[in-house]
Amino acid sequence: MVERTELAPGLVISRVVTGLWQLADMERDGRQLDLERTADAMQPYADAGLTTFDMADHYGSAELVAGIFQSRKTATTQCLTKWVPKPGRVSQAEVRAAVERALERLRAETIDLLQYHAWNYADPSWIETLFHLQDLKRDGLIRHLGLTNVDTAHLRVVKLSGIDVVSNQVSYSLLDQRAARGLGPACAALGVGLLAYGTVAGGWLSDKWLGQAEPDWERTGTWSMMKYGRFLRVAGGPSTGSGPSRASSSGGWDALQRVLVAARRVGDRHGVSIANVATRYILDQPGVAGVIVGARLGEGAHIDDTRQLFTYSLSDADRAEIRAVLETLHPIPGDCGDEYRRPPFLTASGDLSHHLQTLPAPYDAVMGADGRSRCLTGTVWESTAGFARAIRHGQHIAISGTTATLGGRAIGGRDPAAQTHFAIDKIEGALQSLGATLSDVVRTRVYVRHVRDWEAVARAHGERFGRIQPANTLVGAELVGDEYLVEIEADAMVGV
Repeated sequence: MVERTELAPGLVISRVVTGLWQLADMERDGRQLDLERTADAMQPYADAGLTTFDMADHYGSAELVAGIFQSRKTATTQCLTKWVPKPGRVSQAEVRAAVERALERLRAETIDLLQYHAWNYADPSWIETLFHLQDLKRDGLIRHLGLTNVDTAHLRVVKLSGIDVVSNQVSYSLLDQRAARGLGPACAALGVGLLAYGTVAGGWLSDKWLGQAEPDWERTGTWSMMKYGRFLRVAGGPSTGSGPSRASSSGGWDALQRVLVAARRVGDRHGVSIANVATRYILDQPGVAGVIVGARLGEGAHIDDTRQLFTYSLSDADRAEIRAVLETLHPIPGDCGDEYRRPPFLTASGDLSHHLQTLPAPYDAVMGADGRSRCLTGTVWESTAGFARAIRHGQHIAISGTTATLGGRAIGGRDPAAQTHFAIDKIEGALQSLGATLSDVVRTRVYVRHVRDWEAVARAHGERFGRIQPANTLVGAELVGDEYLVEIEADAMVGV
């Protein structure tokens, strides 16, 4: 019997979700799928109890295929889709148009779960877009709202700002344990279901590769294999191999083999595959509501192997054996979703070129006759009080005191850490708009309303500036606006 869980009120999903992102790979280079026949290939999954499907606006014809299948009404299914808009501000009308397009493609009156992806936290329009989506949820176009590839700090920002998200979909596998470090516990604490993708690392975590020679990384087949090949090479750390063709990757191949050997031993005890063990291990982690297992509809299915996930349980000894080998790996850097926002870009192409062309500046920058460039966010206070969010003169950038303000809202609720992260996001946005980064910051001054909040604020500051270590002062102060718990100003020197 396939395990099921209530992801949100009224939304019960199979704990193994069938992912349709590989349809985009199947349609690569202009290939076209027969949509009706591809929809036929969804039926065996539904018949087996795997009734939940995951897709996105950019997964080729995935929404169209799912819409055809749903229209036949041969099975009760749950369709989880994503919206990944281009970076930059999206108007309320554009948000509605995107949702209505998904509804049309899915042939549905409401979307079971719409998961939103943001490219740049330093551009506050991503939060604004989530508020627009929440309005559409109230209008009934969206049943539930979720996130994808959002890190721990920004998940807390969203939830504590009153945006009702019920899930967060991120990479999580034996090779990629980032979610175990902070996001998983945060999801559990906030009542957010973690949906894990990449649990078999694009097929690398399977019996097929046990004991095999390292492949040619330039000819590894699918986008999925290319993407997760980068993960396993990072997990291997510095190479121990020799020769030009192996120098950058053999450490990763050795690491993969260690994991495969351990998973094979566990699998032998239960009579299941390596892929099954890898998936079951993640399915059992705290906060995980479900795992997403990709399918190449019409080209093959692993339904029987997937159903075996629900025929056994990993023992404490099994988990200990797996944890022991995971401790030999180099951790994937950063938090969940960082692979789409900062180097190393662990994507199929190794950068963001197949996702987007440019990243627009979050704010306007105006060059004055005095040779100073001013960053303006358009708030009423800039004109009323006569100041700019930031000014660049030569290599020096000065950033005004910044609070967790978005329009007329205080972001982060009454949580000092969440407010701190959003204020730093705005500072980062001003820096980006003036041709700089957080790494250029040489001085920060932090003002807290309540001195008792100093540690939460300091820890959030440390998360963002820990590697940069600018000069810093933190003081208690009576801030303007009762809703604000922290205010931050900064100075940066570019190219020094």
